[in-house]
Amino acid sequence: MTTTTTSGQAATPMPAPRISLSDLTPDIYRAMIALDGAVARSGLERPLLELVRIRASQINGCAYCVDMHTLDARAGGEREQRLHALAVWHETPFFTPRERAALELTEAATRLPGGGVDDEVFARAAEHFTEEELGKLIWAITVINAWNRIGVTSRLVPGEYTPDA
Repeated sequence: MTTTTTSGQAATPMPAPRISLSDLTPDIYRAMIALDGAVARSGLERPLLELVRIRASQINGCAYCVDMHTLDARAGGEREQRLHALAVWHETPFFTPRERAALELTEAATRLPGGGVDDEVFARAAEHFTEEELGKLIWAITVINAWNRIGVTSRLVPGEYTPDA
C-alpha cells in the first residue's frame, strides 16, 4: 500500500493495519470512547488537553494520534508555532506555566520506567492545578497513553482523520 501526501508526492509506504479493535471488540472500544469523552468534558481547557495528547503521542511514537490531535488542535485555533515547538517545549517561551506543568507531568507519567513521577514534578503541577484538576489531568494522560498503545499495536494509519472542529 502506498499513500500520497497532500502535495501530490509519493509518501513512504506504510504497513497495513494489523487489527480493527473497533470491529472485533466493539463493547470495549465503545467504553474507551466513553472514557475519552469524559476526559474531553472534564472542564480542562481544550488547548491544554490537545497539547498533552500530542506530547504523549510523540513520546510513544503514535503517528495516528499525533496526526489526529495536531489536526484537532489546529481546528481549535492552536498556533502552528506552538505545535512545531511542542517536542522541544522546554527550550521555548511559547507555553504558559500551567501548560509547562501539564507537559512535565505528561512526560513523567508517560515515561514511567524512567523513574516514574517524582515528588518535585507532581508539586510543580499542583502549583498550577487544583487537586480536582490534577485528577482530571492524570486521567487525560492515562487515556491518551492507552490510545497510543492501541494505535501503535494495531497500526492505525495516519492521514485519514478529519476533525469535527
